[in-house]
Amino acid sequence: MIVIGAGHAGIEAALASARLGSRTAVFTVNLDWIGNMPCNPAIGGSSKGHLVREIDALGGEMAKAADATAIQCRMLNLGKGAAVHSPRAQIDRRAYADEMKFRLEAQPGLSLRQAEIVSLEPGARGGWVAVSGTGMRYAAACVVLATGTFLRGRIHIGALQYAGGPDGMPPANALSDSLRALGVPLRRFKTGTPPRVHRRSVDLTKTTPQEGDERAVCFSFAATQPPRQRSLCYQTYTTAETKRIITENLDRSPLFGGQIEGVGPRYCPSIEDKIVRFPEKERHPLFLEPCGERTQEMYLQGLSSSLPEEVQMAFLHSIPGLEQCEVMRPAYAIEYDCVDPLALGGSLEFRELPGLFGAGQFNGSSGYEEAAAQGLMAGINAAHGAQGKPAVVLPRESSYIGTLIDDLVTKGCSEPYRMMTSRSEFRLLLRHDTADARLTPLGHALGLADAARLAALRRKEALIDEELLRAARVTLSPCEALNAALEAAGTAGITSGVRLAELLRRPQVSYAVLEGFDPTRPALEPEIFTQAETRLKYEGYIKRQEAAAREFKRLEDVRLPGNINYAEITSLRMEAREKLTKARPETLGQASRISGVNPADVSVLLIHLNSRFTHRLRRG
Repeated sequence: MIVIGAGHAGIEAALASARLGSRTAVFTVNLDWIGNMPCNPAIGGSSKGHLVREIDALGGEMAKAADATAIQCRMLNLGKGAAVHSPRAQIDRRAYADEMKFRLEAQPGLSLRQAEIVSLEPGARGGWVAVSGTGMRYAAACVVLATGTFLRGRIHIGALQYAGGPDGMPPANALSDSLRALGVPLRRFKTGTPPRVHRRSVDLTKTTPQEGDERAVCFSFAATQPPRQRSLCYQTYTTAETKRIITENLDRSPLFGGQIEGVGPRYCPSIEDKIVRFPEKERHPLFLEPCGERTQEMYLQGLSSSLPEEVQMAFLHSIPGLEQCEVMRPAYAIEYDCVDPLALGGSLEFRELPGLFGAGQFNGSSGYEEAAAQGLMAGINAAHGAQGKPAVVLPRESSYIGTLIDDLVTKGCSEPYRMMTSRSEFRLLLRHDTADARLTPLGHALGLADAARLAALRRKEALIDEELLRAARVTLSPCEALNAALEAAGTAGITSGVRLAELLRRPQVSYAVLEGFDPTRPALEPEIFTQAETRLKYEGYIKRQEAAAREFKRLEDVRLPGNINYAEITSLRMEAREKLTKARPETLGQASRISGVNPADVSVLLIHLNSRFTHRLRRG
């Protein structure tokens, strides 16, 4: 199996393939940039942290490397419901890249090659042949395309435009031409990155420090020690002067001047895009994030731009704390080719090009975490394809990974796709802390999660069940101190004995509030109490979502024949026939999520399937 690209998608694809027994080769234009973070030096965040924990639960690598190289950890959205709590970590970007390179080098059955793949050709007896820029030819049963933003990459800084990949790397033009010749439906997307500034030139006294959590939460379920909090981040804001400078120079932005053809990400806009879209806002927040322990570079989260460098300098110097800042790397926008993901099936294999898989930004997504999640699944399925095993497709109700891939291959994307918790119908079931319970048994069955991981999960589940039973039995008696603690938390005191479980069901009450009033509490890991408390508080909602998931699965279990001719089903509306023919959904559930297919069309499909089945029975 061959993987083209060694970014976050390529890494997971290669490791999964090799660990599943396929001889695997990874090709990258520069071995020193494996696992590079060309954008923000962070992993996780809202919904993205869920993906990282799911990757880990299945046996992937991102969480372990992130824990090993984290310099600050925070749990986001703690002021909201448990479904949206998300771990995030600042990462030492060079340490992370070194860590991932070493893990690839140490993996048996995996070869690393520094070479640019310039073309792909169908093999004479099946499979694929990858041709390098030096003319070497490599045959493989399956190929995973994990090319990131390199395909026909083009950098924009004001009026300056030049061919290039991220961080000064060369683009991959020839491979893009080869894919077009194969009939791969490519289109143009765009992303951007902020300036990096020298720490010594920043007046941090004019910013607000952002500290890590007192108790850091690891990404990996196998971690035994939490990461050390080794760094601070800082917050500041743009000003009215920043807004004036950008507004007066919008005509010099390639984004508004028409030079950029590609579609940019809606949920990670440039600063000039934010100024235009939200004219009523006088200021926008931005965060100064360290790029590592052994560098003075700081990343300006929230300030991506494609304006000319001199304009960047002007608006930077209008921001509190950055008045004298030294820019080490200017902001830029990058355009690149990516595939229309509707050309892929749920396994991430091309529908019309067997043995060829896509993963990561090549599939139209954005973000390291989305890339790694797709890479893991593409690697699993490419290895299975090479070995003649069935594909593994995660259903939506099982994971954010399943939701991400299903969205891409069923709905497609007209802009870089970013995972959000709101994209899942079952986010209360798909909490980050339940990823191991949902996916580690599958990871173990596949051969990616070892027996120790499965045993640890079983022990944890048993402890949570025991704590729930204890909470249902234990009664707390009223006393002045307990009532004072309850009232301080914003809830009423008690006048008679109350079960611990009933108190914990109150929105204002937590195990922390009841500290010192529960003498039988066992000495357990904090995660056990967190999960027990969540289950008690959300018990009714969880049951309703579980019932909805069962009903959802009923439609997902109805397979659609690959040879179905939608054009002949005249009772379908014309739009539905066109959309279904293009998307080729694999299940009735997938068909129901295609834009332009309504519930009446789904009913028509179900009737059609029943009539086909009845007709076959009569013929038999």
